[in-house]
Amino acid sequence: MSTATLPLPSIGLAHTFRVFAIETRHEFIRAVRTRTFSLSAIGFPVMFYVLFGIVLNRGNMASGVSIAKYMLGGYAVFGIVGAALFNIGIGVAADLSAGWLELKRASPMPAVAYLMAKCCTAMAFGVIIVTLLCGLGITMGHVQLSFSEYMRMIALTLAGSIPFACMGLVLALTVPFNSAPGIANLILMPMSFLSGLWIPVQMLPSALRTIAPAFPTYHLAQLMLGTFQAALPGSIAWHHWVYLAGFACVMLAIAAFAFRRREQNS
Repeated sequence: MSTATLPLPSIGLAHTFRVFAIETRHEFIRAVRTRTFSLSAIGFPVMFYVLFGIVLNRGNMASGVSIAKYMLGGYAVFGIVGAALFNIGIGVAADLSAGWLELKRASPMPAVAYLMAKCCTAMAFGVIIVTLLCGLGITMGHVQLSFSEYMRMIALTLAGSIPFACMGLVLALTVPFNSAPGIANLILMPMSFLSGLWIPVQMLPSALRTIAPAFPTYHLAQLMLGTFQAALPGSIAWHHWVYLAGFACVMLAIAAFAFRRREQNS
């Protein structure tokens, strides 16, 4: 006696997109409700920009650009990198530590939806940070910012979050959760200073100016400053894009290796 089999329903593109959208929405809500992340991710770049970019340097100029506008680009990159590094680096490490990621992997949800939700949340926080900084720069720092410049900053925020999301994934897979916040700060703070995010690169000592191009934050900062025509002389946009793309590929390769090692040891 033969047994009839029922065909499994195929999962269409619309259903997959809905799964991704739901996971991203829930991840964003969770990030917003996690006050230690949301307040610090938004608060630090905003506070630093108001203090150093507006209050202490109101009306000052550097390379023909107001300091308030120049530092708007620097602190925008600082906020973008911080949101990506902390949301993915610490967030994934916390999920691994709590066993939440194992539960996610056992569910029918595509594994890539989890990472996409984390990355999209980091992008969303980056957009919020850049928008707040632009609003403060215009209203308090008398920054002249056109709509096209703002839109280019938003586009750079979305694209620039990806390499640092990959870096955060490496951090999550190689560092224990208890150590992740401290290591993330040890990476972010020196890298930001040495890349000229807090003060113009040309004001750094010559030895530090020499090593600045080794950091991915430097390349994203030059692209961001390029929207104001304030990048360093000789700065070539496609060179920075190639560096960031290569950096993202290297971070993904390291993350894949670390993930395989973790699977073998578990």
